[in-house]
Amino acid sequence: MSKLYPATILLPDFDRVDGRRYAVVACDQYTSEPAYWQALEKEIGDSPSTLRMILPEVYLAERAERLPSVLSAMKSYRESILVSHPDAMIYLRRESGEGGPIREGLVVAIDLLDYEFGKGAKSPIRPTEGTVTERIPPRLDIRRDACLELPHVMLLVERGEEIFSLLRPLADMAEPLYDTELMLGGGHAKGYLVPSELRRDLEAALDREEARAREISPDAPLLYAVGDGNHSLATAKAHFEEIQGRLGDAALSHPARYALVEVCALDSPALAFHPIYRALFDADETALLAALKEEDENGFEMTLILPSGEKTPVRISRSRHHLAVGALDSFLSDFICKAGRGEVDYIHGEDSLSSIAKERCAFGFLFDGMEKDELFPYVSQNGPLPRKTFSMGEAYEKRYYMDAREII
Repeated sequence: MSKLYPATILLPDFDRVDGRRYAVVACDQYTSEPAYWQALEKEIGDSPSTLRMILPEVYLAERAERLPSVLSAMKSYRESILVSHPDAMIYLRRESGEGGPIREGLVVAIDLLDYEFGKGAKSPIRPTEGTVTERIPPRLDIRRDACLELPHVMLLVERGEEIFSLLRPLADMAEPLYDTELMLGGGHAKGYLVPSELRRDLEAALDREEARAREISPDAPLLYAVGDGNHSLATAKAHFEEIQGRLGDAALSHPARYALVEVCALDSPALAFHPIYRALFDADETALLAALKEEDENGFEMTLILPSGEKTPVRISRSRHHLAVGALDSFLSDFICKAGRGEVDYIHGEDSLSSIAKERCAFGFLFDGMEKDELFPYVSQNGPLPRKTFSMGEAYEKRYYMDAREII
């Protein structure tokens, strides 16, 4: 199949495991809200959960203390509660909120040889945001000794209606592999095994999408764009390259050559783009407001949320970047450098940003995001977007861990 492959996918034995408590949201969410993860711990209690097999990034600085239990849980679950589904592709239907649109996904493996994240990458699978290489080593510490991967990577195909129209009938014809509510407002998820008789038609549809991408960009077609989890996928690539360095050509048959992902359709009405806002910590209000006054009055319009809760309009010079988010990042970087202090975090949702500003004496920046139909043309022509430009849905709509795959 064109760039997408079946895999041996591991799911819990749902006769013994509560799917609702098993699945948890992607580890890179709620990074400034430890209360969310504490509430999750309370909700899960002693039940088996993917929370035991991941390290939420809010705790990344504590990885030396937490990692042994994560690795131990992977081995224990693999030997006890996980069931293998060989040569599998899973059609996922995810509902967020009552009566909301259903986001469709296809859980498959990709070949990491088809993916590059460096500057100027022309590979068929490409990041949509700039990769901060300094973020890879701590994540590599986790993956290097892990026996399993649990993916929160979401790849985007520009036009997916033909692909998912082939899979949609499974919801009426097949028994789901899982059918469960998701914790803390995550909605509902159903997963269906894609039967072998659908594979040929699915492959043909993917080939037609690839042919269209090659017509647009014959020399470097962009087939799949990494919408979520770019640093996770970059870590998988770095891990495989380490193995290649040790094993040489023998690494080509190593399971770490592949990574499990969920493929989604960019053109689906269920897939919404939201800007990822910025919160600035440890900054002097007077200095910040003075610096903002020096920006071009014809710049990008934004809203600054003060620790008091007051909101005030500000502008950031367009000369800094041709996207609002890039201009803001440039401003914040310059301000922090000049002030000699300050730290930025990336926040999903206006309510969360307002709460963080008030509770942690931070400054929040609200701005308009890009439209999703701008994504593929932009990345094809200009390369990756600034880091954390957009979010596919709100934090609670992010991918929940359910499936796993062996990588040793």
